[in-house]
Amino acid sequence: MEPIAISVNAAAKALGVGRSSIYVLLKSGRLEAIKIGRRTLLTTASIKRLTQARPPS
Repeated sequence: MEPIAISVNAAAKALGVGRSSIYVLLKSGRLEAIKIGRRTLLTTASIKRLTQARPPS
């Protein structure tokens, strides 16, 4: 079963960017997050949408 949400650190590693870039994407609305207690988890669906929307470099 694929996870529904992953941590900011895991998302940064998967996308090959820094944590600050993840927070910029969250603030701009390009990534969606859920808060569980103090943790911020990114939805894997929003990560997939982001990666599919960008043309390969």
